[in-house]
Amino acid sequence: MKQKIAKKSNVRLSKRLELMSKQAGSGGKEHIQENLINRLHNAKQVRLLMLEWILLVVVIISLALTQAFWYQQSYSTSAFVDGGVYTEATLGKVNSLNPLFATTSSEKVLSRLMFATISEIDYSGHVGLGLAKYIVPDETGKIWTVELKPNLKWSDGVAITPEDVVFTVELLQSTAINSTYTGSFAGVKVRTEGSKIIFELPSVYPDFNTALNVPVLPRHVLKDVAPANLLEHAFSSNPVTSGPFTFNAAQSINAADRIIYLSGNSAYFDGEPMLDSFAVRTFSSTDDIITAISTGEVTATAELSPLDDDKITGDIVYEKQTAIANGVFAFLNTTSPALKEVAVRQAIQTGVNFEELRDHLDGELPLEYPILSSQIRLNQYPEIPQYDLAKAKATILEHATARELRVATISTGYLPELARAMSKQLEELGFAVTVDVYDPGQEFLVNVIRPRNYDILIYEVELGADPDLFAYYHSSQASVSGLNLSNYHNAMADDAILAARSTMDEALRMAKYESFLRYWVEEVPAIGIYQANLTYYFNKNVRTFSEDDRLVFPTDRFSDVKYWAVNKAEKNRTP
Repeated sequence: MKQKIAKKSNVRLSKRLELMSKQAGSGGKEHIQENLINRLHNAKQVRLLMLEWILLVVVIISLALTQAFWYQQSYSTSAFVDGGVYTEATLGKVNSLNPLFATTSSEKVLSRLMFATISEIDYSGHVGLGLAKYIVPDETGKIWTVELKPNLKWSDGVAITPEDVVFTVELLQSTAINSTYTGSFAGVKVRTEGSKIIFELPSVYPDFNTALNVPVLPRHVLKDVAPANLLEHAFSSNPVTSGPFTFNAAQSINAADRIIYLSGNSAYFDGEPMLDSFAVRTFSSTDDIITAISTGEVTATAELSPLDDDKITGDIVYEKQTAIANGVFAFLNTTSPALKEVAVRQAIQTGVNFEELRDHLDGELPLEYPILSSQIRLNQYPEIPQYDLAKAKATILEHATARELRVATISTGYLPELARAMSKQLEELGFAVTVDVYDPGQEFLVNVIRPRNYDILIYEVELGADPDLFAYYHSSQASVSGLNLSNYHNAMADDAILAARSTMDEALRMAKYESFLRYWVEEVPAIGIYQANLTYYFNKNVRTFSEDDRLVFPTDRFSDVKYWAVNKAEKNRTP
């Protein structure tokens, strides 16, 4: 009974709602007809007022949007954020990832990115602390004490210890290892005393802290490997690292070129980089690098010179130049038949117009001596003889017993142009000159540098943070394994070099360097041309090293690599 009553009530309610809906629809239509449609003809009478109101509403909305936009811009900014891949183009093969064997530009870049050093060059261009907590000499300058920073880790999580440092130095002293770092530790004894590392030098060396700018190898990985087998060990292709990045993968592009992918090292003592990955893309020629930077295949490169500027296309590539402690010299082989007489070398010194050669350079600083003012400021510099073509010709006629010269250089930057320009002036002096331009790399080192297979070498060398001339001009380095590129022998010059590097007395050091420079200018084992710049081309939308950084070596650009970035995002400004 109750169900029937409820059903009837629902029917009555439904009919009532339907009736109300019809009445509302009818009333709405009548309202719209009466108050809008029937009055549209009156709009013509107030159209100006309506237009003014519409414009006012538009202005109010525009002001509101402008204010919102301005507010957003005032309290937010575009900032670099974590993540992304930075790809740098380098020149030369990667034969090994072991930093002790780094010789090509590509290998040196990878060494700097993957391996921390005991000391390091900081952004100010001075020798600072890398893995070391402190580096202190005793009063004699022969005993140096180093202590490592606490809680240092290899990329595999194992602690970096003083034993790793001792292991690395002893490796470098092995006769089976031929590394560019070997000479710095000749005769050095190293041991540990608790957490300290003690270096005993055979003689005083006031700049030994610069020699400690050497990568350290993991003893726990390599302790059972014979030094002679170190280069072939798996570590050379997949190393445990200590620097800002660690090895991830390698990709072969062709027979010579590769991409080495690095990942941020979470164990790095100075903090993990902002970049997710740093890719090193190797190339065999600068022409290929020009194409890669122009098309955006790579983010940046330090392998080009201002001579390549016109070849680079695209509006997103910027360029900056920073002076480095490298010098370009004409090294005169003092043992070659044509140049063994001092008088002939002096004639080349005065008969080649080096000022004219420098006129074709773009921004490079002239360099007259093998010591930079940034290394040490001397009280007196010997005078460089002035250009005198007639006198030089007469000297060559009198003293030159051989008139054929072979000028060698590499295909980098201004060097080929300088070699050809200098050869023309040498021909004017009466020499028959051939110019050989080589690609940089291991073959050039083995076939030209080590056997001193040239009469004159136009070449760029690293001068370093301190004015140590031992490597380039001491007679003991005139060997296949040394860097005395002039084969220069002078006992008095040797004594001056050793005396300068064997005293803690700054005034005495200056006097000995001044003495050496007098021999250097008089006997002409080399002629300075210019101090090199690092020319860096990079995508304008990334953050790379600061132009305020003072670089000693080209790879010092990575001193602040943990702050490099490629990704941007909007962030609120800090009040």
